[in-house]
Amino acid sequence: MHSELETRPNGNAGAAKGRPSRDWPEGAQALAVELQRRLSIGDREWHALKGQRPRRAAEQLAAALVQLLSADNPAQRQPTPAREEAAALVEHALGWLRAEISDPGCPGH
Repeated sequence: MHSELETRPNGNAGAAKGRPSRDWPEGAQALAVELQRRLSIGDREWHALKGQRPRRAAEQLAAALVQLLSADNPAQRQPTPAREEAAALVEHALGWLRAEISDPGCPGH
């Protein structure tokens, strides 16, 4: 008699037999969240860093990674809302890197 859950080579229980696991690597989401937290430009540093295009792009790329790891099933073949949102964040990051996006400034200034 076989268990309904198979054990993957890394020792974690996977999805039911015949279906791929929907798990991301253990700890990946927590690492992505920490990276996003560290790269986020806060209110106090906004004016000093808002013009640094690579910083703005890195912030968006980290957010895309968090979105993907938090809300997507990597085993699903069809596009998912999480993938679409992650792709939009990547496109936004590319806009910063290509100098296609500029900071609009603060409305009150």
